[in-house]
Amino acid sequence: MRQTIWLFLGLSLFLLGSLPVQAEEQKVNEEIIYKIMVDRYNNGDSNNDQQVDIDDPDTYHGGDLQGIIQRLGELEQTGVTTISLSPIMANAENGYHGYWIEDFQQIEEQYGTMEDLHQLIDEAHQHDIKVVLEFVTNYAAEDHPLSVESAASALAGEDVDPTWAEQAAVLDQEDERVRNMLREAADFWMEETDIDGFYLHAADQASMDFLADFTQYIKGKDEEFYLFGNILAQEDSKDILMENTEVDAVDNLHMQEVLRETFAEVDQPITEVYEVWEENGRESDIVFMDTFYTDRFTQIFAENGRNNLTAWTLALTYLYTSPGVPAILQGTELPMYGEGAEGSQRLVPHNSGEPEVKEFHDRISSLREEFDVLVHGDFELAGSSGAMSVFKRTFEGETMYIAINNGSESGVVPLSEVGSGKQLRGYLADNIVREDENGNHKIGIPRESVEVYAIEPDAGLNWSLIGFAGGVILLFTGGVVYLSLKQRKRKA
Repeated sequence: MRQTIWLFLGLSLFLLGSLPVQAEEQKVNEEIIYKIMVDRYNNGDSNNDQQVDIDDPDTYHGGDLQGIIQRLGELEQTGVTTISLSPIMANAENGYHGYWIEDFQQIEEQYGTMEDLHQLIDEAHQHDIKVVLEFVTNYAAEDHPLSVESAASALAGEDVDPTWAEQAAVLDQEDERVRNMLREAADFWMEETDIDGFYLHAADQASMDFLADFTQYIKGKDEEFYLFGNILAQEDSKDILMENTEVDAVDNLHMQEVLRETFAEVDQPITEVYEVWEENGRESDIVFMDTFYTDRFTQIFAENGRNNLTAWTLALTYLYTSPGVPAILQGTELPMYGEGAEGSQRLVPHNSGEPEVKEFHDRISSLREEFDVLVHGDFELAGSSGAMSVFKRTFEGETMYIAINNGSESGVVPLSEVGSGKQLRGYLADNIVREDENGNHKIGIPRESVEVYAIEPDAGLNWSLIGFAGGVILLFTGGVVYLSLKQRKRKA
């Protein structure tokens, strides 16, 4: 009889396991984006180095698709879920950045072949990493037949001066030939490869009418296909893009500015970050510290005397536990230094770096993956004291607290809302915070440090463990005394 029951249960489980399971829809804010400039990431195939001159910052340095394939395991370990590649379309001579496109349906030979791209996508998917291509809709090479005016002229007056603009030209997106060409290019990459999305370059510079039509066209082909919007200069265009197009997430330049200013220097209050988020933040915002055209964040805080582990621990904790889609620039995990575009875009020195910074990337990304509340939860400021703040996230009955102390002294923030009989358990430094006599839970952490807490029942002191340890100590002490007395008797 017992054997029959176990056989029935086993058969039932087999049948249930064989039924088709509806995959849960992946939400954009579950991603961690790693932005790669293909030519400046890693040289994996020297056979395509015909134009390479690493001593010239304005030409190719040898990075290619094979170089990315070689690093996929490391990217997965760092917690990356999506890699965003700079434009890989065929470019004019020295167009290492990808913005001088001559043919929107050909791969740049300096990066490899279509076979290399297929291999990259297949192997990335095996590592549970999506592949997104940066797609240029506004600009092309000067000699492209549909180019109409200099990109530098079009960007005059904007608070941006990209190095590629002088030799790029604008595409007239009101011209139906341009629209057809761009739609056909999108068709090509979506149909010929298994890419997971496009990162629309300089979406703030595009015709809104065109972009609404273009994004609707792409989502009509594949509703699950990611569309990210890059903001080149116009900070206030983020909300317009989200409300009028089909993009899933857009760069938040306001957050980049306040995050860099806050964490680059000790004793800056984190409340300013929260205020900027309250004013113009969305869960679908792409939040980041660096771009390929600014000084690296590492460069900035180092000049202020901060060390790499401290500053990146603070910044990454905010990026990975607050609302938004975190995006990190290639080399951040080392971390890389660099001044301006030239310094920021140099080849990633993969054989250098600080293991402790890499280790923290792994830990904080793992924590984000483990707890849905850190991705989807409501977000509020639970309390502040000086340069220390505690944030609260709540999702489906689960609450977690994120403590970030950007101050030069230890900080304490009391919480009165945790509840009696509860304790806070820290996951980064293994801290335990218990209720005091006034019913508060006082979160105290050292200077320039962080902690992420979950609420759990207050277990009090583990008397069984204490008793066991005490018994071991007593037995050990008794044994020592016994042996000593025995030895004395022998001598006597």
